[in-house]
Amino acid sequence: MPFVRISLRRGKPREYLHAVSDAVHRALVDAFRIPVADRFQAIHQHDPEELVFDRDYLGGPRSDDFILVCVTGGKPRDADTKQAFYKRLADLLAEAPGLRPEDLMVIVQTTDYADWSFSNGIAAPLAEQKP
Repeated sequence: MPFVRISLRRGKPREYLHAVSDAVHRALVDAFRIPVADRFQAIHQHDPEELVFDRDYLGGPRSDDFILVCVTGGKPRDADTKQAFYKRLADLLAEAPGLRPEDLMVIVQTTDYADWSFSNGIAAPLAEQKP
């Protein structure tokens, strides 16, 4: 179950946010093979001085449309799978809402399954052991 944080500048219309959210989820389903119903995201909108980024570091040039996507997951993926996700996401975001690939940065982090509690204050591995 990945959890995704999407950070971008404040001011985009609701349709834009939905398109970004949908593209991120679709790329995860396609590349990481997560279940379609497994969707957990938080979209953070920032004032210009609250989202600081280098416009040219290892890519760019980045514009004010810059989006940072941080995926935290419990299941490790190999480098080829991650690359497929990055490419799929960039392609989907280019389709809708029309984001330039230069304006996308992605970070994938992996945690231990015991680092997750899905509900009721119970660690994920222990929740699976419940009768």
